[in-house]
Amino acid sequence: MYYFGLYHWQRRSRSMLAALCGVVISALSWRVRPFRGARALALSVAIVATVRGVEAFLRLFRPPPWTVERRKYDALAVELPFDRAKRVLDVGCGTGRSLVGFATYVQKGCTVVGLDVFDDRVILGNAPLLARRNAREAGIEVSPVRGDAARLPVTTDTQDVVTACRVLHDLPTEDVGPALREARRVCAPGGTLGVLELPIVPDGVDDPEAYWRSCVAEAGFSVERTKRVERPGGGEPYVVVVAEPSPSG
Repeated sequence: MYYFGLYHWQRRSRSMLAALCGVVISALSWRVRPFRGARALALSVAIVATVRGVEAFLRLFRPPPWTVERRKYDALAVELPFDRAKRVLDVGCGTGRSLVGFATYVQKGCTVVGLDVFDDRVILGNAPLLARRNAREAGIEVSPVRGDAARLPVTTDTQDVVTACRVLHDLPTEDVGPALREARRVCAPGGTLGVLELPIVPDGVDDPEAYWRSCVAEAGFSVERTKRVERPGGGEPYVVVVAEPSPSG
């Protein structure tokens, strides 16, 4: 079974702790304040705190740590030449969701590297061992590497497929260009870049698809295809961009 860590665990743990404190204070107030109005107020506070604590606890497991929403990874993977790729680099692999999503498309003997800063402040358990474990569970061997997307510790012109799934929007805006230029540097001649992004863009940008397409093109790629992938929960769709290194890039 896969396990992809607990999302936003620090913020939600603080919410649960605050809720517990509210319940405890309300219980103490109930005992030392015998007046009907004070007890009613204490009970109301306890109910609100309990509800908020339970909500924070449930959100801690959303998305569930063991599931993969494969449809969005399929939408990107079918556009990439995994069938002939000998070297694949997944930038921002985290605990391995994208690696699991691509696993059935990767050919045997392919060298797969998963790169991430592996920061556990947002996802509890975000570490190389978990990325390797989840990839192996999906049937592929992955070499996790700790590194920065804007300074890839990867040799120039070596990767047949480079993927970046739901990672660029997490970077500071000024780092998006350098990260994509690094992807261009390591992408082999005739290689392919695949980007899967959320519709999260800087203020003032109205069209996420046009924005991500432009970012990729400005980094020295020739954009081959873009498409939108509907999200199960509704809202703005994911954006898929597929590109190849531009000869003049």
